[in-house]
Amino acid sequence: MILARELRKTYGSNRVIDGVSFELGAGQCLALLGPNGAGKTTLLRILATLLRPTAGALTIGGADALREPERARALIGMVAHGSYVYEDLTARENLRFWETLRGGDTGAGRLTAALAQVELDGVADERVRTFSAGMKRRLGLARVLLGQARLLLLDEPFTGLDRRARKWVGEFLLGFRAAGGAAVVATHSFGAGLGVADRVAILGSGRLLMDRPAADLAPEELQRLYESLTDGADA
Repeated sequence: MILARELRKTYGSNRVIDGVSFELGAGQCLALLGPNGAGKTTLLRILATLLRPTAGALTIGGADALREPERARALIGMVAHGSYVYEDLTARENLRFWETLRGGDTGAGRLTAALAQVELDGVADERVRTFSAGMKRRLGLARVLLGQARLLLLDEPFTGLDRRARKWVGEFLLGFRAAGGAAVVATHSFGAGLGVADRVAILGSGRLLMDRPAADLAPEELQRLYESLTDGADA
């Protein structure tokens, strides 16, 4: 699903992403750990085709994401850090608005089906300002599901959620993987990240410092590796 080769992003003399290479197949999830300023969000934006790298090559689902970004983008769903929902609209109205902007199908049945996938169909016509942080995060996932995304790019999906909401997001991602979807999850939540991923990578100073199977890493070992590789910086 992802084939990244020597991705770089520079701003003047500042290398934000510095030679990142990795592959991610269908049905896989990569947990991307790293301290603040490591380049996690920049890398996600490059993978989402929202930011063009200074150098390197990127293929998404067989499409050259640099030469054919629209073709690659059709496979991608990104949920950035924060809810990015319209508080005074209902859940259904939010989805209809997003789909109208995208030029997609805004039929009531399709919108209801997307809300049902994230267990919000029972509150489809309630205003989003009454929703919890977890419900808003689920509404964001409903938006990307409407686009039939096969690759999810999630920036800190567990932040600000209570235990029940974190459990729901984790189960959703496991189900998405089981259905053949792929995901990259940038997170500082070691426990939640390990729970949904089959691979764990550590990014520091724009470089990929480690990429290993999650099954090979106990939480204590991952913590030690993280502190060693990042000089103890906070995730």
